[in-house]
Amino acid sequence: MFRNNPTTFETSAGGSSTRLATTHRAPGIADSIAVPALPLRVLVLEDHAFQRSVAVNMLRTLGCGEVFEASDGAEALALLQEVGTVDVALCDLQMEGMDGLEFLQRVGASGQVKSVIISSSLSADLRRAVHQMVALLGLELLGDVGKPLHVQVLANLLGKSLDRPALAQPTAAAVTLASEAAVRQALAQQQLQAWYQPKFNLQTGEVCGVEVLCRWLHPTHGILSPALFMPVLERCGLLDELLFTQIEQALGVQRSAREQGFTLNVAFNLHAVQLANAQLTATLKSLLAQQGACGAGLTFELTESGLLEAPATSLESLVRLRMMGCRLSIDDFGAGFSSLQRLCQLPFNEIKLDAEFIRNLEHEPRCRAAISSTLALGKTLGMNVVIEGIETDAQRRELLALGCSQGQGYWYARPMAGTELLHWLQRHGDRQDSDG
Repeated sequence: MFRNNPTTFETSAGGSSTRLATTHRAPGIADSIAVPALPLRVLVLEDHAFQRSVAVNMLRTLGCGEVFEASDGAEALALLQEVGTVDVALCDLQMEGMDGLEFLQRVGASGQVKSVIISSSLSADLRRAVHQMVALLGLELLGDVGKPLHVQVLANLLGKSLDRPALAQPTAAAVTLASEAAVRQALAQQQLQAWYQPKFNLQTGEVCGVEVLCRWLHPTHGILSPALFMPVLERCGLLDELLFTQIEQALGVQRSAREQGFTLNVAFNLHAVQLANAQLTATLKSLLAQQGACGAGLTFELTESGLLEAPATSLESLVRLRMMGCRLSIDDFGAGFSSLQRLCQLPFNEIKLDAEFIRNLEHEPRCRAAISSTLALGKTLGMNVVIEGIETDAQRRELLALGCSQGQGYWYARPMAGTELLHWLQRHGDRQDSDG
């Protein structure tokens, strides 16, 4: 039974009480936090009443559509049965009754929670283990805010979630569309479009390149995430067709940017299996010739895990790409268990450090040590190091202090379509000129 009052609806079930905060937006903090008021459903799982109240008020201030609260895992599960799936769970770990660990295990199996923000006073090494557990459960970890909560950090993490529901929300209709026939049709009709996330010089703020991502611009369901179609492309052997389509689109954007006075290096994600295609470099040469472009303006990013056992044909493709002037980047470096000897044998000239090392940079000596070690490795091997996942100015300043020079992340710019990128570059260039 719901009881209405000016600020909350309250429901009692089995003697326990759970609360749903309405969307009243408090003045002050929200005016200085750049988080749009979108219909996020957030669950706060916290056994400390005052801390739970603070979290609920912060979320309400930031404009979340619905905020639910529960004092232990069992209460939270009962609430989810009543109200349905939530977008984000802000989850404490240590509590009486069903704790946060068991709750995460349960919702990982049920799919009632889409993403998780950890809020706990447990030691950093234990929280890191929980991060791995969350990933293994198939839940998206938005971040770890520790305790006490900081509104700007929480706002940044919610910003990540707000950027993704339209892209990744697994509606039944969208999932059924991700069939081989639907994906082939999307390719044929140019619905799979290149999107671009800028890379920056951390010191000057200048744009030094873009990473090409992919979005499905579906005529009915809007912008769909790669999670809904990339596995289909890989299973059906369509990765090369997508890559060549993206290269063609991106070379056009690169040319337009050059006409505006911006020289952009364009980076593409390449799966290790694609290196076995004997026509990879020949097709790339043809595309470059058609656009009057050169390989020096391109970078190909490959994840380290797929390269550790690369056969001779794959190594040949890597060498040929370098011979064409293309740059090669090891993506998500540190996410796997690398053989440094093997990596030293491959013809790469860039390392992209996995974003996991950045999330807890300000509070984690181990993360700082890992970044410093990677920078030293890159310097020794003559490889540029790019830092992924920069989301706050504090992270940027910390990375600069460690000696990092290039990075990308939501603090700088989110992925955007090609036409939007060209407008954005002009605005960004104007700001740089005025700041200079």
